Order: sequence, then C-alpha cells, then structure tokens
Amino acid sequence: MIPALEVKNLRKVYEGGLEALKGINLSIPQGSFYGLLGPNGAGKTTTIGIITGLVNITSGSATIMGHDSVKEFRQARKLIGLSPQELNFDVFFSIGELLELQAGYYGLSNKEAKERTSVMLEQFGLTEKRNSRARELSGGMKRRVQIAKALVHDPQIVILDEPTAGVDIELRHMLWDYLRQINVEGKTILLTTHYIEEAEQLCETVSIINDGNIIVTDSPDNLTQSHGMSGLEITLTSEVTDLKLNPWTFNIIDGKIHVNIDHPEKEMAKVINQISEQG
Repeated sequence: MIPALEVKNLRKVYEGGLEALKGINLSIPQGSFYGLLGPNGAGKTTTIGIITGLVNITSGSATIMGHDSVKEFRQARKLIGLSPQELNFDVFFSIGELLELQAGYYGLSNKEAKERTSVMLEQFGLTEKRNSRARELSGGMKRRVQIAKALVHDPQIVILDEPTAGVDIELRHMLWDYLRQINVEGKTILLTTHYIEEAEQLCETVSIINDGNIIVTDSPDNLTQSHGMSGLEITLTSEVTDLKLNPWTFNIIDGKIHVNIDHPEKEMAKVINQISEQG
C-alpha cells in the first residue's frame, strides 16, 4: 500500500540562506495518526507547507497518495484538509458562507456543501454562529472555524498545524476526541505540536524534528522511555501567568505544568524553586 504522505530528501532554503529543512525523510501510512514534534522554528510548518503546495521545494520530493505535490498538485491538494497555525478568514463572509465556499472549492455541489457545512457547525458547536462574521468570534471559536474549514470537504488526509495552541481545556479535549473518532473511521492525520503530552495522547508514531533535521522516529511510549522525554509534572494550586523556566520548555494543561527535562530527579528542586519565585 502506498503511503498517505511521503517526503524524500526534502530541503528548503529561503532567501537569505536560511536552510529550514536539511534533507528530511518521512513516510506516513494510510489511516495512521502521525505526530511531527519539535520546538518553534524546527521546520514543522515548512514541512506541511511543502506537502500542501504553499511553500516551494528547493530539492527533494513530496507525494500525497502517490501524487507528486508539484507535478500533480491538483490531484494531491484535493485529498488534503489543512488547518494552518495562523487564523485566516475572509471578513466579508459569515461563518456558514465561509464553510460552504471552502467545500465548493473542492468540487462539492451546492447541496453537498450546505449539508457538510451544517454537519461541521454542529460538530464544533458553531450552529448558532452560522450567520456571524469571524471578527465577532472569540479566539477559541475562530480556532473551531479554522478546523471545520479543513474538514468540510471530507478529505482523506487531515493536516493540523499546532491546532490546540492557545485554546481552552474544553476545546482541546473536544478536539482530541473528534480526531480520534475520524482516525478510527479511516482518515490519515498529521499533527504538528510542541507538546509531548499531546503526541502521547493521540499519535501512534512521532517524528521529532529540530533545526531542519528529523532526529528520531518512534512510538510516543518508546520516545519517552528511551529519550527521557516524559519530563516532570507539577500540579498548580493557583493560576500562574507569564511563567518562565530557564532553560527548560514546558506547557500547562488542565492545571498542571509539564516540563520537558532529561533528568527530573536531579533538576526537580531547581524547577520548583523557579516556579515558587514567580508566585
């Protein structure tokens, strides 16, 4: 069976000489839930930009269900639903109109587009916002619309770039449940994230990317065990804002701080001291 997504020796050099991708290789099976994990600036967004035809390739190749992303871009692009990290809406249309237009771009009839729009609005709790403009919505609601746009044409492959960044707990868990559901139904999902906990919850396989290179590919369990990525989890007793932990990366989910740290038994005291000093 051909892979759903495959990139070979993929390089991207931007003007000015920045080499964002340094010859990466990925092969994502059909029906899988695959994670691309890495810090900001690692190359995640450039990778999916190339797969979806939004970024030009310097060298190498990307294929979608066997279709070359450059030579067969129409066949390749219609198979993908993309939810980019940056929110982008036409301010002159209502939410319902945006989804119907998006479905129409992919060849759905007017009737099919309206039906799929209603399904997506219901799924994401947006039915009452059908006639609202994007500027009238909260940040969380806008994120829901963004993801609904990616799914409205019922694509075989769903690509989500940092879909839960900055969203509330309720939306995060609702989205996780829905993604699990459509994956079980057969959709291939590529998720980019810098949260190891999110990858552990959702993905069968994870590739870690850093500085334009794929460092390792494995199951989330094996990665956390063999690479010491399980880190440190601290339950908060009060809300913490503008937290900084130097030199570690972290995220806060459901009132808990998850710190990415190689040797938690050695560094725990330092982490706790920094948190205490910041309130």
